[in-house]
Amino acid sequence: MANDLHVVMLPWSAFGHLIPFFQLSVALAKSGIKVSFISTPANIRRLPKVPSNLENLIDLVDFQLPAALDEQQLFPEGSEATVDIPPKKIQYLKIAYDLLRHPIKQFVSDQRPDWILTDVTPHWVVEIAQDHQIPLIHFSVFSASAYSFLCNPSCLTGDGQKRMRSCPETLTSPPEWYDFPSSLAYPSFLATGMHEGLYKRNASGISDAERVAKTIQGSKALVVRSCPEYEAEYFKVLERIIDKPIIPVGLLLPEKPERRRITDKSWVKVFEWLDEQKPKSVVFVGFGSECKLSKEQVHEIAYGLEQSGVPFLWALRKPDWAPSDLGALPPGFSERSHGRGVVCFGWAPQLEILGHSSIGGSLFHSGWGSIIETLQFGHCLVVLPLVIDQPLNARLLVDKGLAVEIERKEDGSFSKEDVAKALRLAIVSEEGESLRVRAREAAGVFGNRDLQNSYIDNFVQYLMKIGAAN
Repeated sequence: MANDLHVVMLPWSAFGHLIPFFQLSVALAKSGIKVSFISTPANIRRLPKVPSNLENLIDLVDFQLPAALDEQQLFPEGSEATVDIPPKKIQYLKIAYDLLRHPIKQFVSDQRPDWILTDVTPHWVVEIAQDHQIPLIHFSVFSASAYSFLCNPSCLTGDGQKRMRSCPETLTSPPEWYDFPSSLAYPSFLATGMHEGLYKRNASGISDAERVAKTIQGSKALVVRSCPEYEAEYFKVLERIIDKPIIPVGLLLPEKPERRRITDKSWVKVFEWLDEQKPKSVVFVGFGSECKLSKEQVHEIAYGLEQSGVPFLWALRKPDWAPSDLGALPPGFSERSHGRGVVCFGWAPQLEILGHSSIGGSLFHSGWGSIIETLQFGHCLVVLPLVIDQPLNARLLVDKGLAVEIERKEDGSFSKEDVAKALRLAIVSEEGESLRVRAREAAGVFGNRDLQNSYIDNFVQYLMKIGAAN
């Protein structure tokens, strides 16, 4: 019986990981499975509320994250997720996160769960699972395509020439293990940073590639937040290179947005403005909280929005370099775009915005979670990938005719003309009609809750069957 099972969830301290782990926790609890979701106090406070009918099945377990080690301050106190920390200090967050190994080991010893579902960062959970004879599953919050590109076990370990990917240039073309046409690759201006981020041993004493390799090796199966209806060929690649069960759990769709929950006066006004716009005419612009845009990038996006003539709603978090909210924008931008565009600072109710009938497209970083949220409504996509899996996601979207990628120079820079051209193509031009049609068709997969829930049902069956055999 599903309600006899107990699963421990162990996500990395980044909200692009915490939220999918939380969504999967909710989905499993709906099937009657007891879930212990482990993170830190501040991260747990920032999660969505557990549905009241599932409170008895989802236990949010918080362990304090040490901010200092040997009296050395690792990062600002109160910082517990990547969003709180400058990118260069994330390696120190990994040091602190690795120290959770000890309380987590004690928790697993006390609770004796039936399964542990782990992210890539806590590679040490492999030993904990083995010591207590608890089966381990690796849950990938990335798409099957991005994971198949980055995480072939044969290219994760070894040094220099012993490793298949010995230099950044190896990331700039599709890998040799793809036996079908694909344009998945990194542009050269992002390849060096990605190669270093994956393979270089950071302050934690271990590289991300080694963490992934150990996690894959110690897991019974790989669970992927995706579905074959979107990327069947990449699921087949994963099966071949991982040589373990590959289980799609679907897209883990968030709950349907309800505008009545919006009570903040400034947002009520924004939605009234949206009500006045033509259907499918407005582009939503949002780069989330993790992407740190430079002053030049923010200003080129602003000028590009202005030049495009497309109505827009821009959710912008004040960058560290800006003296104030409005100081992030070019001089006179707010006045010149008044009536045609709205800029909102801070938190934004993204799902409610995307669900509004006047939204027709989205300009964003092509993070996998945002792709899922946007395509469930059938909006066309304008993408400006910046880090990690985003360039790979963007390439596949363009391959499938679902997105326009903003053109960039060899150094990664882009101009207002590049932004305006992409926006006009996606939202208004006749040339972009096929893109808009395909995006609407994609909602048949991305917004199909019955289809996505069927993958959860299959996964629950797997947990019950294999769990009973252990």
